[in-house]
Amino acid sequence: MRDVVLFWAKKGVRIFRVDNPHTKPVPFWEWMIQEVQDVYPDCVFLAEAFTRPKMMKRLAKVGFTQSYSYFTWRETKHDLIEYLTELTTEECREYMRPNFFANTPDINPVYLQENGRAGHQVRLALAATLSPLYGLYNGYEICEATPMPGKEEYLNSEKYELRAWDFDAPDNIKDDIRLINRIRRDNPALWQFTDLTFLNAWNDNILCFYKCSAAKDNLVVVAVNLDAKEPQGASFEIPLWEFGLPDDAAIEAVDLVHDSRQTFNGKTQSLWLDPADRPYAIWRLIPPGSARN
Repeated sequence: MRDVVLFWAKKGVRIFRVDNPHTKPVPFWEWMIQEVQDVYPDCVFLAEAFTRPKMMKRLAKVGFTQSYSYFTWRETKHDLIEYLTELTTEECREYMRPNFFANTPDINPVYLQENGRAGHQVRLALAATLSPLYGLYNGYEICEATPMPGKEEYLNSEKYELRAWDFDAPDNIKDDIRLINRIRRDNPALWQFTDLTFLNAWNDNILCFYKCSAAKDNLVVVAVNLDAKEPQGASFEIPLWEFGLPDDAAIEAVDLVHDSRQTFNGKTQSLWLDPADRPYAIWRLIPPGSARN
């Protein structure tokens, strides 16, 4: 088995998604991953192990570079905050690197089935900004979510047939994916996983959080409307305290979605997110005294 992996690594394949590694002896993975990475240190091993937390964490400890996670099924504000707090503040933050897949070849989440284009925008924004590692399975770009009746599976799955995708189909979200990927590339705060802090937002449908680089020279605030059907508004907080500013201070921000500038006056601000337009907002705060770029 090791030699099979080494064969493909020699051919240039350096990413291996391992299906159900928790059903195989864990010491085998520890040995094999080390054997391969001794020769090809850049090989990435992704553990596709939707199983009990203890086993998922053990696989990460023995060498898997990335891990599938329960993000796919965390949909409410409470559940997202609880799960991300566990991943970013507890012991597993030292060794587990969760990959936030919005969907997979095997999982067509009910949320996507029921919430159409806006639902796909919501889960994209969450996956791509909460974690530096995220994944979208083919067809997500055109919001393909037709299910097998009563199941979290795709009716027309590529596991069983060849599909010809029209990525320019009406209501595609290619522009959202392109925009968010550019924001990720340009903002080092989004390159880390554990630099996450949730913000007060006085509406259970609005999730607000920020990520801040260690040098505090890059701070990104994200707000997402979890209700993909109805517009939602909320008062929320801007983290002025990160720059030692009082609650009534003003700070400049770049609206990364609309490529515009604004000034936030005071810690408490208001927002309105309409899923018919775009259910997320992303700002970069400009530290006081820094160059206006």
